[in-house]
Amino acid sequence: MKLSLLAFFFAALAGSIMAVQGALNSALGKKIGLLEATLIVLLIGTLTALPALYLLGLGKGNLANLGNVPWYLYLGGVLIVIITYGVVASMPRLGVANATTAIVAAQILTAVLIDHFGLFGLQAIPFSWWKVAGLVLMAVGTRLMMMR
Repeated sequence: MKLSLLAFFFAALAGSIMAVQGALNSALGKKIGLLEATLIVLLIGTLTALPALYLLGLGKGNLANLGNVPWYLYLGGVLIVIITYGVVASMPRLGVANATTAIVAAQILTAVLIDHFGLFGLQAIPFSWWKVAGLVLMAVGTRLMMMR
């Protein structure tokens, strides 16, 4: 139970940081351009990950396995560009709260499908009527957040 609470804390922290990051990225996009901001953010992320991996020894994996990974698992690199660009483009137009609401709603719907089908080699977690109720409530909440 304690480990689950810690994992929940880190997930919630990541969610909070994502909202701040989106706002920062959008402000940067206004100053230097949308795709340019996406590039800079990803470069800074790379420059942050490299020392964490090699100097601080925080990585616990094995990069020697890169050649043994199915090709589609590398699509995350393409998707992060689309995600970052989408956040940078949407927040100035919708506002941070509305854009984040739409992002989270779409994330949860997609996550439920990934869980149900056990995609990408992940454990299948079956769909339930409780999840349907949660998705309906989320859709209503998303609609309420989008109202002016």
